[in-house]
Amino acid sequence: MRSKLIAGNWKMNGSRAQNEDLLNALKTATLTSQTNLAIFPPAPYLMQCQSILSGSKIQYGAQDISAQQNGAYTGEWSGAMLADCGCQMVIVGHSERRTYHNESSSYVAEKTATALANGLRPIVCVGESAQQRQDNQTKATIEAQLLPVLTRCPKDAWSKIIVAYEPIWAIGSGVAANPEDAEDVHQFIRDLITNKVNQAQETLILYGGSVKANNAQTFFAMPNIDGALVGGASLQAHDFLMIAQAAARAQESTN
Repeated sequence: MRSKLIAGNWKMNGSRAQNEDLLNALKTATLTSQTNLAIFPPAPYLMQCQSILSGSKIQYGAQDISAQQNGAYTGEWSGAMLADCGCQMVIVGHSERRTYHNESSSYVAEKTATALANGLRPIVCVGESAQQRQDNQTKATIEAQLLPVLTRCPKDAWSKIIVAYEPIWAIGSGVAANPEDAEDVHQFIRDLITNKVNQAQETLILYGGSVKANNAQTFFAMPNIDGALVGGASLQAHDFLMIAQAAARAQESTN
C-alpha cells in the first residue's frame, strides 16, 4: 500500500525566527507510520532545517535543482550540494518555474534525472492552465509534460519519482479542483506511467492547488490521490498539521 505524503512548499516566504517556530511545532505531530511530512523552504534556510529537524521523521528538500553537476552556473545549486545539506527530496517543474523561468518539459526531465543521480526523490509538478482546461486539453497537456520524464528516466526509478498534479488555475486562488475531477486526472497519470514503464502502482501522485484543512479529507478519500503539495497552508503549523491528520485518517480507513 502506498504511503501518504504531505509536502509543504514555502515558496519565497519565511525568516529564521518564523521558521524556528514553525518547524518546532511540526516536530510535535503524531501521525500514522504511513503518513509522511516533508517541507521545502527557500534555499538559504536548508541548513536551519537540517539543524532543527535532525532526529525527527520530517523530511525536507529544495524547491529547485540545477541540471548541471557543478561549474560556472551563478545562482544555481547542484544535486550534490542539496544532498550535502541533508535534503531527501527536491521539487522540479513547478508551474512558477515553467512560467517565470521558461523551463521546458525536456529541461524538467533533465533536472529529474539529476535529482535521481544524486539520491534525491524528485517531485515532478504537472498541470494545466485555465485556458487549457476550458479547451479540454488537461490530459493532453499533462501527457506532454510527463512524456520527456518518462523517456529520460530509468523505468525502475518510478518507485522514487513523485508526481504532483497542480492545476495552475487552482494554485493560490482559493479555488480547488473538484475531488472527483482531480481523481480522474490522477488515474490518467497512473495509467500513463503504467503504459510506459509499468511501475505506476508504487508511484506517489499528489494533488496541489488550494488544499486546506477543510477540504483535504475529500481529496485523500480518492484512491489515486496519495497526499498533497501544499502552498500557503504549509506556512501555518496548525493548518498544515490538520491536513496531515486528514491524510492519516484516510490512511487508517484503508488499512
